[in-house]
Amino acid sequence: MTTTKNEMALVDIVEKGSNKMSGGYGIRHLQVLLLFLGMVIGYCLRVSMSEAIVAMTSNESSEVYNWTLQEKSMILSSFFWGYTAMQIPSGYIAGAWSAQKLLSYGMLLCGVFNILTPIAARYADWVGVCVCRIVMGLCQSCLLPSIHTLLSKWAPPSERARLGTFAYAGAQFGTVISFPISGVLAVSSTGWASIFYVFGSLAILWSISFLIVGFDSPAVHPRISEREKQYIEDSLKTAEEQETSVNKPARKTPWKAIFTSVPMWALIIVHCGQNWGYWTLITEMPTYMSAVLRYDIQQNGLISALPYLAMWILSFPTSWLSDYALEKGVSRGVARKVCNTIAHWGPGIALICLAVIPKHTQFVAVAILVVAVALNAGSLCGFQINHIDLSPNFAGTMMSITNCIASVIAIIAPLICGKIVTDEANVTQWGIVFYLAAGIYFIGNLVFIVFGEAEIQPWDEPEITDNVKPTKKESIIA
Repeated sequence: MTTTKNEMALVDIVEKGSNKMSGGYGIRHLQVLLLFLGMVIGYCLRVSMSEAIVAMTSNESSEVYNWTLQEKSMILSSFFWGYTAMQIPSGYIAGAWSAQKLLSYGMLLCGVFNILTPIAARYADWVGVCVCRIVMGLCQSCLLPSIHTLLSKWAPPSERARLGTFAYAGAQFGTVISFPISGVLAVSSTGWASIFYVFGSLAILWSISFLIVGFDSPAVHPRISEREKQYIEDSLKTAEEQETSVNKPARKTPWKAIFTSVPMWALIIVHCGQNWGYWTLITEMPTYMSAVLRYDIQQNGLISALPYLAMWILSFPTSWLSDYALEKGVSRGVARKVCNTIAHWGPGIALICLAVIPKHTQFVAVAILVVAVALNAGSLCGFQINHIDLSPNFAGTMMSITNCIASVIAIIAPLICGKIVTDEANVTQWGIVFYLAAGIYFIGNLVFIVFGEAEIQPWDEPEITDNVKPTKKESIIA
């Protein structure tokens, strides 16, 4: 496989600090940077609708749609209809074919349909918007399974929390920049339609770049140094496995073992709790800011971004402390559960505080929301990275399963909010929404604490699927 001049230039930059095999910057860091950018753009495409819909239904806009609360709820949840349907197939394809190509093509099509959304709105009203969002969800369903599959190949276990957190922190960074940029674009001369044109074009550009510069694993990268390649592979497998991995048959996915695994079900439940709280806030916050706190469209974008900026910043010290704790002898299970408890019970307490206070100033409400969202940073080195802890070989498939089921929750949450909040300016109704999200956060994390694990499961090895017990030397050490 040949490489382009652009790729060689990027590689030269990241290889300058890679004289130390595990301490410097290398190709793995370039790949994770590309995954980070993919997450940024993916979440810009998802989240921008929350801000765009405020502008599309505002009398301040030149092109206004008089959608009901139920129609707006349908639009906000429609992305996840397609997203849910293709989660498990995406995880399987990412593992069996090419996670890099699947992610590139999926994001390319997602960008195209984002650009088509304003046209669909003009000719088919809210139904047309829903159709575009459903197709976008279908296309973007490969995002998390592909990234998990790629991280399992590129991230050594000792760097997993840091590299994984950096890649997944793209979700928060994408949210951070999406809200204010959407607010500025909404009041520009082009109007709210420019929100879809700008983010759709960025998705297309990233897809082409990742198709050229991204690779599925160190083994197929043409420019990676032998030292870095050896370092990554030695970290992931024993020497004996490396010698025979080429001749091994393709791994058979142990579907029954996965679906009957108690730690796997703990992951499913905690992921559902995460999605309820996270997507309730992310889809409804701009409406809350506008109707209750009375921010205008441009202010709305800036203020809505603050909690996610705090979450993004907090994700880096959190991941460093998680890895540091492991180096000091703290068990992986304890580290994951402590991080996730901060990530779920912290926001739960903050949301209860927001609901309890009947009348609050803009500053108090925004401060509580910042705390509620920022503490969720711990989930990146909590339940999310735990998929790889349980099964490096089937991490992408596992993520596709948990994300598929949790995405159903992301569909339901905005619809439930639409049923509860019949008057967008009613603080009491919003309080019910916050209580509900807090309760689900508490229950989901409690299940993870009691039933979650962080050791590699027996079914991770393909020999287990054929009822052959692996020897001690054949076990993967994470």
